This record gives sequence, C-alpha cells and structure tokens, in this order.
Amino acid sequence: MPESVPLHCPACRREHVYTAPPYPCACGAPSAPRLDAAAGPAVLVHRAWDEDWITVRCTACGRRNQWPHPELGCPCGTVLRIPVAGAPSPGPGHRGPARSAAVASTRDAVTAAVLCLRRLGHRDIRRADQRPPSGIGLAAPGLVVRVDPAARPASSRDVECLWLTAMTESADCVYFSAAGYTEAARLQADALAVPLFALDHGGTATPVNGPGRLLVRQGPT
Repeated sequence: MPESVPLHCPACRREHVYTAPPYPCACGAPSAPRLDAAAGPAVLVHRAWDEDWITVRCTACGRRNQWPHPELGCPCGTVLRIPVAGAPSPGPGHRGPARSAAVASTRDAVTAAVLCLRRLGHRDIRRADQRPPSGIGLAAPGLVVRVDPAARPASSRDVECLWLTAMTESADCVYFSAAGYTEAARLQADALAVPLFALDHGGTATPVNGPGRLLVRQGPT
C-alpha cells in the first residue's frame, strides 16, 4: 500500500497527511518512494530540474527509476517538498543510463506538451499542485493537463481520472500521451469530450480524437 506520513506546513502550521503516489515501473509493478517520517517538509522556493527527481528502486525487479520528488501544495499557497528516505536526488554531475533515458524522455514529453499548450493560447503553465496517479500533472488557468511519457498506452481509467480531476476544479482538461491510447480510452475521451494528443519522438503533439482536433481548429483561447 502507498506510504503515508503526517506533516504540517511551516508557513501556516496547517496539518496534513501525505500519501506517496505509486508510479508504474517498466516491469509493471507499482513503485513508490519511502518517506522519511522523522524529517519535516521543506518549503520549495526555487525549482531546479535535477532536484525535482529522485531515484527509486523497484522492490519487484530492482530497477532504479527516476520519479518526481514528492510534493504537496498547501491551501495557504506554500509548496512543500516531502523528505524521502534512502533515495538521494541526482546532482548536476550525475550520469547514468536511468537518468539519461527516463529523465530525458519525460522532459521531452513535457516540453512538447507545453509548446502545444502555448500555441493554443495558454501562457501561465506550471506544474500542478497535486500529482496525478501516473505521468506529470500540469496546470494553467481553467485547465488541467496530464502528460504521460510511459511506454504503455493510456487507458480509459487514466482518461476518466483526468476528467474527474478537471470536474472537481471546474476546469477543462487535455491529455498528452507518448504511447498513444487504448481503443477504450479513445471511446471514453470522446464520450467525455476530453482532447487527446499523441507525442512523437520529434517533439510534436498531434490531436488524435475529435475533441483534440476541435481544440486545434478553434485556435488560441
């Protein structure tokens, strides 16, 4: 089960319970970081790409994956970085196949999605306060976005989760996937009017369903 720790915000003293989100390893097993319950959260002031990622070892196959560093957005506006036990963040001088393959592909997917969103007229694009169950969450005013760099096609459950998140925030949503979508996911997206985009290796985002093509035809908002 995902690990949870109690913590409080240093800025407003509000109490929280944080649950580490699991991410799918290449072997298919869910993998989540071990949280350090003894250490308090740090207030995130400035972002650095290398510090946004941690190395997490899959307990099923032993593969060392690069996952986003756990964070929590407090209602007071403070972003808290959750301490992780036994999973140091790779520094600027780190080299290795896991970082070069996993981090580069994730970065390319996010960059392609951001460029597409900007072409559609969205300027204030940021990392979402709450992380999605898988992939990378982005947000803009009135918009919730999921970028999925995984090697598996996005499922209908993935699409529905994004749509539900958007509904709770009274926002629109867009899904970007590097591995495409299952047929069930496309049908679900059409039924819920969720725009789907496929990301290719050249960094291009292409609409692959009716709502996605309609969004492109409408142009900048």
